[in-house]
Amino acid sequence: MSWEAFELYAQEYDAWFDRFPLAYQAELAAVRELLPRPLGRAVEIGVGTGRFAASLGFPLGIEPSPAMAAQARRRGLAVIGAVAEHLPLGDNRFDTVLMVTVLCFVGEPRWALEEATRILKPGGRLILGVLDPDSPEGRRLTQEQAQSRFFREARFLPLPRLIGWLAELGYQNLVGRQTIFQDPAALAAPEQVRPGWGQGLFVVLAGDKGTGPR
Repeated sequence: MSWEAFELYAQEYDAWFDRFPLAYQAELAAVRELLPRPLGRAVEIGVGTGRFAASLGFPLGIEPSPAMAAQARRRGLAVIGAVAEHLPLGDNRFDTVLMVTVLCFVGEPRWALEEATRILKPGGRLILGVLDPDSPEGRRLTQEQAQSRFFREARFLPLPRLIGWLAELGYQNLVGRQTIFQDPAALAAPEQVRPGWGQGLFVVLAGDKGTGPR
């Protein structure tokens, strides 16, 4: 899929986090609940402008858009230019791999998961931040996505399919957190983070890579 919109409108994309700080903080909180501590050797795939990596302590990011990567570097991150389906990183090198709202924008999401799994050490943790198309806000988003500069090309993955892929790839101890239960523009107070998935627009899934052969 094309990431041209992110290249052309990187500043507009980054400004979303300042326009909707309560939603951004809720998403960060949901990810934080499932991060291992310490992170160990960590990378964010699809680092964008670095909003999550810089706040969560990830020193390294992968990003195909030069304009987005430039902003991430200004936030102090090391960034490698690459796509999620072809990671220029060695096998079994990372303790923690993060992907936030990436899979809906890649051409081959299953392939991207396989690559993330390849670079993760056995027992390492994969953390995925995704938008749930079957949540109330997710249904609204999919109805309006044709009008969105960034989401018009997105293909939102049903969570059962994503969870099935993680099981096929050998992930264990799968857990979830969810947040954003209303339109981010309507938030007047910090949003809750709840266990599981099914109601919140923003869902975080985390699992540990199996130690045996896949």
